[in-house]
Amino acid sequence: MGYTYDRVLPNVTIDDAEMRVRASLGDNGFGVLTKIDVKETMKKKIDVDMDGYRILGACNPKMAHQAIGLEPRVGAMLPCNVILRQLSDGVEVSAIDPVASMAAIDNRELKSVAEQVRDLLRKAVNAA
Repeated sequence: MGYTYDRVLPNVTIDDAEMRVRASLGDNGFGVLTKIDVKETMKKKIDVDMDGYRILGACNPKMAHQAIGLEPRVGAMLPCNVILRQLSDGVEVSAIDPVASMAAIDNRELKSVAEQVRDLLRKAVNAA
């Protein structure tokens, strides 16, 4: 079972990819709550150089509220992370598959919500 949905945006910078992904997430009901610039953090904390790598914490408030109502501790798995990774020929976008990440929770209704979120995240990644 895969745990991410991936797509490469060819011939773009990580900054351009981030703008496209943020816009597409917004069009699909998600906001970006957090952004971690892993490249910058690794340089600052342990003086390691690496290619561009960012983690965006995306949240669809309606779906998050529904999930928390069904399973109060599910917040430990939120928000949904979307990774931007600089490649030599573009940027790989990887979105978490919430169905895979929540597989350990035995709750059918939550699985249904996770499937809806997965479909929205895939739609957002495909439209970026």
